[in-house]
Amino acid sequence: MKKMNVMVIFGGKSGEHEISLISAASILRAMDKSKYNIITIGITKEGIWKLYEGSIDEIENGNWEKIAGRVRKKKGFGGDMCLLPIGKGNGVVTLSNGKTEKIDVIFPVLHGPFGEDGTIQGLFEMMNVPYVGAGVLASSVAMDKAIAKKILQADGIPQAEYDVITFKQYKKDETEIINRIEDCFEYPIFVKPANMGSSVGITKAHNREELKESIKLAGKYDRKIVIEEAINGREIECAVLGNDNPIASLPAEIIPSAEFYDYHDKYIAGTTRFVVPADLPEGITEKVRDMAIRVYKLLDCTGLARVDFFVESGTDCILLNEINTMPGFTKISMYPKMMEVTGIKYEDLIDRLIMLAIERFNERNPNKKN
Repeated sequence: MKKMNVMVIFGGKSGEHEISLISAASILRAMDKSKYNIITIGITKEGIWKLYEGSIDEIENGNWEKIAGRVRKKKGFGGDMCLLPIGKGNGVVTLSNGKTEKIDVIFPVLHGPFGEDGTIQGLFEMMNVPYVGAGVLASSVAMDKAIAKKILQADGIPQAEYDVITFKQYKKDETEIINRIEDCFEYPIFVKPANMGSSVGITKAHNREELKESIKLAGKYDRKIVIEEAINGREIECAVLGNDNPIASLPAEIIPSAEFYDYHDKYIAGTTRFVVPADLPEGITEKVRDMAIRVYKLLDCTGLARVDFFVESGTDCILLNEINTMPGFTKISMYPKMMEVTGIKYEDLIDRLIMLAIERFNERNPNKKN
């Protein structure tokens, strides 16, 4: 049986570039080389696309760019790549040996803006090539916390109280905005860039001065800023897999070592505890799974997503936090760990995601089977 040409894209321009490298390295090590001919493309922080033909270890440690550059100087070609829609829209890539390969499916292991916000998904749609994960609309809506909250609120999904401001508004009338926030919320307050992931730019403000600094920090990452009440409760996550008939994993619980599960706690300190599956009453577990699927379908997600919740202390009320359409994907990341305790191994999960991408493509293009 002929191997499938799978293009794995990693890196990207977002603040989650390094996380993407770790996720991609883990996926590449686990992919079945007897099934897939793997083509790796790295995107630098400056947005330059490079064909990478070195070792997986150099992706993980961030040295891949230097190696891609050396390949280009040595061979006169390999460091750059050519990605074109040709004919009826078949994506192709030109390799360093000058050979052109048709791309059967793209696996974009990209986190954050320019990776899971619908922008690169639009390119894949123009190329008319199957790709893993959510489509343009679901990706862009899920990435924008402000828009996602409004859409899900309209359908009755319970969430923390929130408000949305723009950094331009804040700079124009700081006092009015601060007074408005303090009239609506009690401290502590969460301040988040509307379009970021991995807790980048998120802070918890305990007073007016911290609130001002938090807004300034969030404003460095996005023009829109979400102000959100702090919920006293347990942090619960649930993995969802599928297209029209998705399944939800057993939930997991995050027990942060810091005041909340911020970027440092996630990726640097390494002191957060995880309980997989979460020790929840059976009724709560099923409600979390049902709500995760409901949120997934409401935003028209496909492929995969991780849906994050709070279970409020004292009431056991389940509140949506956010949805992530390309969650971290190392073997110890929450998404694959939740799927594993639900019965789907990491290697099988990768296969299923590729098949789901092709299934979705074929449904959208009934006259052009991949």
